[in-house]
Amino acid sequence: MKLFRLDELDAERAAGDGAYLRFLKQPTMSAGLYALSPGDADPQTPHAQDEIYLVVSGRAELTVGRETAAVGRGSVVFVPAGTEHRFHHITEELRVLVVFSPPED
Repeated sequence: MKLFRLDELDAERAAGDGAYLRFLKQPTMSAGLYALSPGDADPQTPHAQDEIYLVVSGRAELTVGRETAAVGRGSVVFVPAGTEHRFHHITEELRVLVVFSPPED
């Protein structure tokens, strides 16, 4: 078993001075914590992997392909591989658990 605490992961991410911290990589999946503040631009480009986002905290809008939805704590979103997507109109500090399958490089 591997046990992670979101507050510790967020502190590690912040200490690394980046928006993303990959904290798990296994043969069939990987997971990370992504953070954006109000006013931040989301620089993501399409990934080669399917993704699941679980919004842990914050509020924003998320556009996936041609669809846009408001997301907040508890929102779970599937993003198919190769699809344009980005968070925008971030109104509260956003923390998102990200799961990739297969694992990201």
